[in-house]
Amino acid sequence: MVHKVAVIGAGPSGLTSIKACLDEGMVPTCFESSDDMGGLWKFKEVSEPNRASIYRSLTINISKEMMCYSDFPIPAEYPNYMHHSKILKYFRMYAEHFKLLQHIHFQTSVKSVRQRPDFSRTGQWEVVTENRDGQEERHVFDAVICCAGHYTYPNMPLKDFPGIETFEGKYFHSWDYKGPEDMYGKRVVVIGIGNSGGDIATEGSRVAEEMYMSTRRGAWVIRQVSDNGMPVDMKYNTRFVHILFQLLPINVLNWIGEGKLNAMYDHTMYALKPTHRLFSQIPVINDDLPMKILSGAVTVKPNVKKIRGSTVVFEDGTFVEKVDIIVFATGYNYDFPFLPSSALYKSGHRVGLYKHIYPPTLEHSTLAVVGFIHALGAIMPQAEMQARWVARVFKGHKKLPSNQAMIKAVERDTKDIEKNFNVSKLTPLQVDFVNYMDDLAGEIGVFPSLLWFFFTDYPLFKRLFWGPVTSYQYRLMGPGKWEGARRAIFTQFDRMYQPLKTRKLVEHEPSTTGRLFKLSLTLMVGGATAYYVHVHYPTALPNLLSKLHLQTV
Repeated sequence: MVHKVAVIGAGPSGLTSIKACLDEGMVPTCFESSDDMGGLWKFKEVSEPNRASIYRSLTINISKEMMCYSDFPIPAEYPNYMHHSKILKYFRMYAEHFKLLQHIHFQTSVKSVRQRPDFSRTGQWEVVTENRDGQEERHVFDAVICCAGHYTYPNMPLKDFPGIETFEGKYFHSWDYKGPEDMYGKRVVVIGIGNSGGDIATEGSRVAEEMYMSTRRGAWVIRQVSDNGMPVDMKYNTRFVHILFQLLPINVLNWIGEGKLNAMYDHTMYALKPTHRLFSQIPVINDDLPMKILSGAVTVKPNVKKIRGSTVVFEDGTFVEKVDIIVFATGYNYDFPFLPSSALYKSGHRVGLYKHIYPPTLEHSTLAVVGFIHALGAIMPQAEMQARWVARVFKGHKKLPSNQAMIKAVERDTKDIEKNFNVSKLTPLQVDFVNYMDDLAGEIGVFPSLLWFFFTDYPLFKRLFWGPVTSYQYRLMGPGKWEGARRAIFTQFDRMYQPLKTRKLVEHEPSTTGRLFKLSLTLMVGGATAYYVHVHYPTALPNLLSKLHLQTV
């Protein structure tokens, strides 16, 4: 039985993995290569090799209620879309509340994870670590959870840009971007239109002389601020919408969604319209980009064809001269250099993991990967759900299928991903947020039964069905049930509104005069309608009244 567990990485996935192990009575030891927790969300002025990196102004594009852990709501006074510094504070509160810090070894990197000679009998692993003084140490663990993330190794496809070696300016990957200071008065080309590319282009356009954004395929751009000022994910990421996705053809859903986006800003007119449909790839979330395009601060261009000195030539034949900076917002490669290659199963473009967690070919299921996934939703609740299931499997409460069954499931997932999403070797990790969360919840035994709540707790049912799919739903029943889950669901909109209550407003009750005016207006419109019908269709009202009289009789 698993007792000692190694957790690699103290980012959002590592923290919740430590907690999941503690909840199941296991002893976790977390190895973190940096001097602090937080992973991607720990900002540093200088990017460090083999570590995720963020820019100074980064604000998350998922609202706080949709990104928090399921048994630890984010404070009500925190903004709905949080700056990275606030997110790190939340992680610290989470770690301190559940006493996770004492299990983390900082400035300790993992050099290798190998199966023990008696692995076929014990399922144990030998983990070699190196501390800040360069001293290596060997450890034996019953199981290992890898939480190393997938924003660590920048993808710089320089071979796809002929003439880059002649470029007279400066070029770098978005991984190295910290702020727009070097862009003052410069001509800048950002290659790539993902979330990072959009943020860098909009921020840099405030100081740059000219800002160009080059894209191969275009992108659908959605706003964080939705109808009535609501966070877009709280408005549309509901079970009702999820059921519509199960009932309606995807082409109909694409037509509806694209129509709504184009009603805000026509993607063809803004030169943004992509070659793919809306729901086949995660959209760009950026409220500022359309305005920057409309004001001429950002110019959208097609893919770069070649580079000649300081001139960037695009595939449509247009070009920009005297370019000073090129930013490659071209995504990331992923790797697990410390894991044995024999433990990783390749499936299509991706590392094949059963339910995106377990290598399917191992004799014992004592190695898990948590947080290696991508969806239109925050990683925190997804990683937490993964970790809860992993801990249950490690403890022996849940059993995985046979290796053959897991391999078939992995291949089926690969085909589904390739069918439903626009994937490449850089983006093979995409899943549907609600589907995936519900699938893992079913494995753990914590899926919220809507039918049960319909008959036993109708007020809660209404919030589960019509409200946002927040992670609290998965703490209402089953293993790990949290007594505060129901209250957290009932108060989630209170926490959303709280940081907006910065100015006291007096809401006036409608006056008697106002009510009489509305009533008079209604009677006038009704009377005018009746008069119009009587004049133009004199027999309509008598006929209608006679029919009603006959039905009454």
